[in-house]
Amino acid sequence: MFDYTVNTPKNINEAIATLERSLKEEGFGVLWKFDLTEKLQEKGQDFNTPYTILEVCNPKEAQRVLSEDLLIGYFLPCKIVVYKDGDTTKIGMPKPTAMLNMIENDNIKALAKDIETRLISCMDKSV
Repeated sequence: MFDYTVNTPKNINEAIATLERSLKEEGFGVLWKFDLTEKLQEKGQDFNTPYTILEVCNPKEAQRVLSEDLLIGYFLPCKIVVYKDGDTTKIGMPKPTAMLNMIENDNIKALAKDIETRLISCMDKSV
């Protein structure tokens, strides 16, 4: 699977707030919180599913991967999505290891695995 997704009984706002706290504890900050539903409706689209995209970054980790290979910037920042799927709130992300599997660099793959593990931990704590 290219993604990691968890279900939570929390509503969207509670899930985002809990996730933001968990990310902060792990040294990640939310660079941008994008309410995709609001933006699509603003543009006249009939989309009513609550869907928020968080772009997250840990400056230390960004520096580590960019020092290894500047092309990794194409994959930054990491994205975590919080959305409603029927009656269920979901928190999900594309796995950094899946995205960086295209890179032929074992150091990058190891860094991606470390970051992925930490982000999964943040998501799991947010459930």
